[in-house]
Formats: sequence, C-alpha cells, structure tokens
Amino acid sequence: MLQLTVVDRAFLQKQGNARTLRTIHIPAYRGMITDRNGYPLAISTPVNSVWINPQEFDANQANLHKIAKLLHENPTTIMKRLQNNTGREFVYLKRHIDPAIGAQIEALQIPGVHLQAEFRRFYPEGESAAHVVGFTNIDDVGQEGLELAYDDWLRGVPGKELVLKDRYGHVVDIVDVKRKAKPGDQLTLSLDHRIQYLAYRELKQTVQDNQAKSGSIVVLDVKTGEVLGMANYPSYNPNQRYKRRNDNFRNRAVTDVFEPGSTLKAFSVANAIASGKYTPTSKVSTSPGYYKIGHRTVRDGRDNGTLDLTGILQHSSNVGMSKVTLSLAPESLGNLLESMGFGTRTDSGFPGEAAGSLPMDGKQDPFSLATLSFGYSLSVTTLQLAEGYAELASGGVKHPVSLVKLDGAPESERILPHQVANQVLQMLETVVQPGGTGTRGQVPGYRVLGKTGTTRIVGPNGYEADHHNALFVGAAPASDPRIVIAVVVRDPTGGKFYGGLVAAPVFANVMSGSLRLLDVAPDKA
Repeated sequence: MLQLTVVDRAFLQKQGNARTLRTIHIPAYRGMITDRNGYPLAISTPVNSVWINPQEFDANQANLHKIAKLLHENPTTIMKRLQNNTGREFVYLKRHIDPAIGAQIEALQIPGVHLQAEFRRFYPEGESAAHVVGFTNIDDVGQEGLELAYDDWLRGVPGKELVLKDRYGHVVDIVDVKRKAKPGDQLTLSLDHRIQYLAYRELKQTVQDNQAKSGSIVVLDVKTGEVLGMANYPSYNPNQRYKRRNDNFRNRAVTDVFEPGSTLKAFSVANAIASGKYTPTSKVSTSPGYYKIGHRTVRDGRDNGTLDLTGILQHSSNVGMSKVTLSLAPESLGNLLESMGFGTRTDSGFPGEAAGSLPMDGKQDPFSLATLSFGYSLSVTTLQLAEGYAELASGGVKHPVSLVKLDGAPESERILPHQVANQVLQMLETVVQPGGTGTRGQVPGYRVLGKTGTTRIVGPNGYEADHHNALFVGAAPASDPRIVIAVVVRDPTGGKFYGGLVAAPVFANVMSGSLRLLDVAPDKA
C-alpha cells in the first residue's frame, strides 16, 4: 500500500507564526520633571501590571490561591472578576506591582496569566509641590498641574516589537524591533525645591495654628519673573492615588480670586506719584476718620489726622487713599492696574488659571473708584498680586512670570518710571518699621518692604463681619530686591485675622530662609 503525503511548508510556517508571533507595545519612559537645580519632582519607575485571559485560564483553586497570595488579593474576588468577564480576552488583575513580584508570578507559568511592562509616576516632594507639579493617571497621562499642561512634551512615543510567544502566551524571543520606544523630554521648572518646601511648611503651620480655611503663598524672583515657590494648604499626596480628594486638587494660588484690600494701595500710591500731582511728602487730611462720598462712607479704624502720602501707606488709611485717588483722572488707576496685568491671566500657562476682574468700563462712580483704590471692587489671584509687587521691586519693569526655568535673559516691559517705583519702595519700607502695620514682616539682617491687607469675605448676604482674608506682600532686600513673596490666609478663625498678625510672620520666615538659601547678602547694619 502506498501513501503519498504532500506538505505545504510555507503554509504551515505561516500558520505556526500566526499562533506564536505577536506585536507588542513597549511603554515609553515619561520625561522627568525637576526643579531649577535638577532635583527630581516627578520620576517614572518600571513596574508590572498583571492581566489575565479568562478563556485560557484554568480557574482551579490551586491557581487562584497562588496568584491571590502574591497579589495580596482575595481568591474569591479574583474569581468573581473572571466570571464577570468570561467573554473577554483581557482583564487586569492588578496594576503597577513591584517587578520582583511580577517575576514570581511569571515563574508560576500559569496559562492565561500575563505581565505587562509599564511605568509608575513617583513624586519625591509629595504634598509640598503637588499643586504645581500635578499628577498622572494610572495610564501615565497628565491629569492635573504641569503634568497636564506639558503632557505632550513629557509623554514620549511607545515602541513596537515582534515577539515569539510560547503556548502559555509568555514571550520567549524578540524577533524584530519595529520601533524603539522614544522617551519623553525632561521638564525643568523654575521652582527651587528647598524654597518650595519651606514655603509649604510655614504656610501649613499658619493655616493650622489660626484655624483657617486655606492658604496660598507665591515666591517670585524679582530679576527674572521665575516662580521659586508656589504652595497651598490644604494639599494632597500625589503618590497616594486612592486617597486623593478632588476638592484639594486645585492650585488656589492661580485659580482662587479675592479682593486684595490694602495691599493694592502700593499701586494707588504709584499712580498718584506718576501723575505728578503728589510726592511722598504731600499732605492729606484724614480727619475725622471717615469720608462721605454721596450717600456712602469710607472709614478708617481711627482718626489718623493729617498724613503725608507715605503715612497713608504706613497707617493704611482708606480715607487718605480715597481722597488722593478721587483727585486724579478717573481712568488713571484702572489703566495702571491693567498695564500691570490685573484682570488678565499671567503668562504662567497653568491649567485653569483665573484672570480675576478689573472694572474698566469707564462708568465707575466716585465711591467705586474710592474702594478700588484700597483694594475692593476688583479680584486678583495670589500670583497676580506677587507679580504686581515684583514690577515695583524691579524698578517699574515687568518680567512675565514663568513656572519653567528660563534659558537666557527674561522679557521685559517698562510699566512705571524707575523713579516712581523706587519712591514707592522706600515708602513701603515704613510699613514694616515701628509705627507701621507690618512690623511682624521684619527679617533680621535685611531691609524689608511690604504691605498688609485684611479684607472681609463676601457671603450670601454681602460682606461678612466675622470672616476675613489676611494678606501680606513684600520684597527683600530693600536695597536691591531679589525676592517677592505674597501670602494669603483665608478665613482664619483662631482669634487673629489681621494681615499683619497672621500673614506677615509667614512672609518673614519664608523670606529669611529663602535669602539664606540663595546666598543673598544682608543689607541692614
């Protein structure tokens, strides 16, 4: 008997390859985020994710218990997940496990159980830099902060490999690299992680001590506009994915607006001097401690008598500031504030940044213009307020704020004459000297300039008598300002609520530490 067998070698080879050759995606390394000195703020570490093909998996008790033990899962939970996905070929059992555990699972050689190489994001600074850096989701896609804003820059391009798999679905050989994974680009921020931590620590302590609702702080480099520190409290730990609270995600320093109160008087004074009608020694009567404008009244906390323009700043007189502003061209203050950046978003590029509001319709009544002069009738962010003071501290020059480290000289635009800005700076020094409202903003060894602010918070029925924002903004060293710091503590309820009592000490502590960290020489004998 003769039997003839014809073998189609090419056909069998093709069928064999179809069963064993697979194209797999190789994850790309997400670019690192660092501070200005190269300290890591966000890094990616290799991890494994375990997935299962329910159609290949033999769900006996031995297999279930082996996997459950290594994954620290309940065997019953795994079984239910498989039963709910019987028609599928891909079900995650656990994401982002330690590669050492992954190796143990792979060694079990259980059909239908597979590993997938991935990366997990880690944030060394935790909650102190969380609001700026943000975080990614489990698939390594930016969700908040600069992780979101620069997602395309950081993400990279996954690779592709043609691999040979055994009958269990495990890779036994790499046949061809179709495309190498291209890592994402590194992002170097303007932050100094030392200043960032210092700012967060001091702010957190103050918010807790004063039983406040929240707080924000911004530290700016006067010479460049770079943000050296930006923190908020409450915060969250970006490394604890399942413990994050959505209401703590927003970066209040750029998203939350408030009326700046008396901190705005520095710009109102600058407007007065720039008009040519006033000098720092020009006298204004603030008696008897209130000022009627139509049917409404502007009040001071006491009768300050006759003050010069410097005294109006030092004693934070609403009456004096109102009288000065109403004697000038009505549109002048609004025009100055607009040129300084109020009412528009800064150049930070931060997701969700608020523009604030600035009344510029040209129809302001005298009372509204008066309240604008001492920081009501408009809204600002902490970052905008810091930027405005940085423009004064740089001699009237505006440098766009940046959360990314600059490469080269910063852009600049003159907003105020140098002489006007310098006169205002000298006047602001008196605020932190004896007799001023901001003495707790003093920094040993350094001349400091600054301004306090205390504003009532708007509630459902108007301004609330028992709810305030405490503010302090200032710069140092006054002889050649290097750093501006803006602090806002929202709704302190621990007994103190004035900016000079609550916010000024935060400024002083952070300024003192920052100047030392940057090796800025003292300028006070």
